[in-house]
Amino acid sequence: MHFFTYPSEMTPGSWNREVSPQTPSAAPAGLDVISLGRRVRHLRKQAGLTLDDLSAAVGTAPSQLSLIENGKREPKLGLLQHLASALNVSMDQLLGAEPPSRRAALEIELERYQRSPLYETLNLPKIRISSRLPLDVLEAQVGLLHELERKMNEQVATPEEARRANGELRAMMRERGNYFPEYEAEAQKVLKAVGYTTGPLSQHVIADIAENLGFTLHHVGDLPHSTRSVTDLKNRRIYLTQNQRTDHDPRSVLLQALGHYVLGHETPKNYGDFLAQRVATNYFAAALLLPEQATMEFLHQAKAAKEIAVEDIRDAFAVSYETAAHRFTNLATQHLGITTHFQKTHQSGIIYKAYENDGVAFPQDHTGAIEGQPSCKAWTSRAVFDVPDKFSAYSQYTDTPSGTYWCTARTERSATGEFSLSIGVPYQHVKWFRGRETTARAKSTCPDPNCCKRPPAELASHWAGNAWPSARAHSHLLAAMPPGAFPGVDETEVYSFLQAHSGS
Repeated sequence: MHFFTYPSEMTPGSWNREVSPQTPSAAPAGLDVISLGRRVRHLRKQAGLTLDDLSAAVGTAPSQLSLIENGKREPKLGLLQHLASALNVSMDQLLGAEPPSRRAALEIELERYQRSPLYETLNLPKIRISSRLPLDVLEAQVGLLHELERKMNEQVATPEEARRANGELRAMMRERGNYFPEYEAEAQKVLKAVGYTTGPLSQHVIADIAENLGFTLHHVGDLPHSTRSVTDLKNRRIYLTQNQRTDHDPRSVLLQALGHYVLGHETPKNYGDFLAQRVATNYFAAALLLPEQATMEFLHQAKAAKEIAVEDIRDAFAVSYETAAHRFTNLATQHLGITTHFQKTHQSGIIYKAYENDGVAFPQDHTGAIEGQPSCKAWTSRAVFDVPDKFSAYSQYTDTPSGTYWCTARTERSATGEFSLSIGVPYQHVKWFRGRETTARAKSTCPDPNCCKRPPAELASHWAGNAWPSARAHSHLLAAMPPGAFPGVDETEVYSFLQAHSGS
């Protein structure tokens, strides 16, 4: 496991392209036609041949050779062999990886830049690359484009990029029913190693897990502000805050830190990799706090009694309601045959977290991202904020264009405001849940804007043009994604912290 590498590891991979199977008449797989073209031109001129001369020697029209030299045509294997023979070089020399000269290297790089999506977005004319183009102009153009690409790569994790990565990750989770047997297996190994049998996972057992994995625990008052924990791999220490005022279960924070080690994570290469690792460690921690076998025994009994309730899972395993709800989504489809959805929604109506594999139509933007979108005002996740009884779970049926869903929700307060946490299922599965007898019912026609986004005609006709609200500034929407392999984490602060504690 390696932390804090630099931008070369944070740029998106562009070299792992699929290569089609090679046939006897095809050129070698993965042939770089731009580099090949420049090499052919260099070797032709070095041999003192014109295009017409080479054309006669290989039996191909000069116009076709010109296309090859300009990297616009991929020659077949037979033509490559004729070219190597005519130019008096071996096939290895003809297809060599290294450009034949500094100028050829610059021409190749400029040609690649000019064919890239990045250059297309600039809407600039392309420079005709020829022997008459001065070397210093070539160097300047390549240097400018290289610097532009570097700047773009530094900012690759824009909010839009982050939303797209999150959407892709959610699609993968949906396809798997949010169930990851490989993480379940790793959690079982860890529990078996410390002799865990049953019951809530105590702090004492968790300390045994850390010790068994070779780590010591250290609670400090100066943990870097941008972190929940810091792992010192050199001295095998895990630093945690000693501050009790936190929105995160200290047990989960420690288990997530151990999860990075157990699951063999490397430094994230991009924001999508970072998100995937976070999902993996959250899952791993939940699989320890609510072990698969024990949790399923509990859920099978609840299903048989038609009394499944998230609050019962929470109480049985001494975890938060949110952790219990997440864990239910891990196991419900795989083991109970129940499709489901989950929402964490802020009191403002904005969705912070979401998962579904039951066909519910969450609002989403053009990237497929759900987080950051306003939840329908008719849904349980919004209606629960107006319920006077904040102690009990609130259940509601909602008729939607994609079907009728039953949802149960609770509200919880945190440092960033009040949130609702809701679990829902299609109508066909409601018979297994406590709260199915509710008479609360609503109708949602979202994404139709007349449902809850557009004001009623009567209100609009009375107030349109006569209202001027002073909007609360959402400055975080204007900010770029935090930079770095671990977004928002101050590398200097972490290294200074470790240095300060290394002798303690």
